[in-house]
Amino acid sequence: MPFIDVVREFAAPLSRTGWFRRFATSVLPPLERLVSRLTGGRVQLTAFLVPSLVLHTIGAKSGEPRDAPLMYTADGGGRALVAGTNWAGARHPAWTANLLAHPDVEITVRGRRMAVRATLVPDEERDAAWALMEAQWPDYRQYERDAGRTARIFVLQPVRRPLSTDSPR
Repeated sequence: MPFIDVVREFAAPLSRTGWFRRFATSVLPPLERLVSRLTGGRVQLTAFLVPSLVLHTIGAKSGEPRDAPLMYTADGGGRALVAGTNWAGARHPAWTANLLAHPDVEITVRGRRMAVRATLVPDEERDAAWALMEAQWPDYRQYERDAGRTARIFVLQPVRRPLSTDSPR
């Protein structure tokens, strides 16, 4: 078993404790922003443990640009799955409302920014999506169970956008 899998097996149950959830929601986001600022967006702390991306959305209510560092799971077809678990919080994370309102967004993965279209995973495909995500992060769906709500799961499909006439060549 690769070392990272051993670490995940240990870390996954710890990440579902009340203490860690409080720590994660209050300390990790500002720490991620600091590391991103210091490295010019090239490094994410969570990426040392799980595949991570930065989701660049437009606020559903504000219309302002928003960034959200997220864990993702590759689906084997060039797409990424992201789940709005919000650390088992009672509310859906804001980025999920942003995707529902504005599904054409961008992500940054390993320093590469690309356009994607977000699509909500249909009910009949949710179990398969969870199975893929749990193969990467053991018992990940427990966040959904603990929250008592159905987490929104999105597929992020890369898209080609035509170059605008303003784009430098």
